Amino acid sequence: MKGYILSMRYYPLFLDLAECRCLLVGAGRVGRRKAATLLECHPASLLVLDPGLDATAFRASLVGLNCTPLRCEARAFAPDDLDGISLVFAATPSAEVNSAIARLCRDAGILCNVAGPLDDDEHGNFIVPAHVKDGPLVLALSTSGGSPALARALKEDLESWLGAGYSRLVRLLEVLRPRLIALDLGSDADAEIFRALCARPLRDQLMTALAEQDIDTVNNLLRPVLPEALHFSAEESLYGMD
Repeated sequence: MKGYILSMRYYPLFLDLAECRCLLVGAGRVGRRKAATLLECHPASLLVLDPGLDATAFRASLVGLNCTPLRCEARAFAPDDLDGISLVFAATPSAEVNSAIARLCRDAGILCNVAGPLDDDEHGNFIVPAHVKDGPLVLALSTSGGSPALARALKEDLESWLGAGYSRLVRLLEVLRPRLIALDLGSDADAEIFRALCARPLRDQLMTALAEQDIDTVNNLLRPVLPEALHFSAEESLYGMD
């Protein structure tokens, strides 16, 4: 995932962290989870602060992740730690400390997420909704802070639903899209074709054939929908996929 999924006033966005310097205050269970998610997004840097931080153990907990951007310091947060920072997570056990960090971030125009219950005087300026990732497909959901437990349950439902093979369909459409646009048929014609490809029952038939890697069937399903001028085989859409 290239970006981090945010919800600002409950509107989902994607933020590219490639050039972002990030700060995480608090290295407990929640902090470790936030650090793992951030490192998956390849930030420019990630500074982790906690007075009781064991840098070796913290790094060891981030199995399989590139920890090159990570810097760990066993100390408390100081206001000048915000200098040059783009994104902050306040995840300490102290609501007072988290609130103080959030206020400083708001004053400085810095994105800040506070772990814990939302409160108008204490929370940051964005939340991180539950999300499900399957290959190139990412779905985000939020209960607007109403019930994190329900968000987790819905996430499990989505994971099961995506198991039907949507990631292969996304890959197929991703490969097909630039070739169709290159024909210069016009946006209305392109939209009509893609709506047809994503409608049932064709969508289900394509996913079944893709799951079985039955290229002949996929091509036969595509042929009546695609323009005759488009010479396309579904085979390349399976490259790199199990």
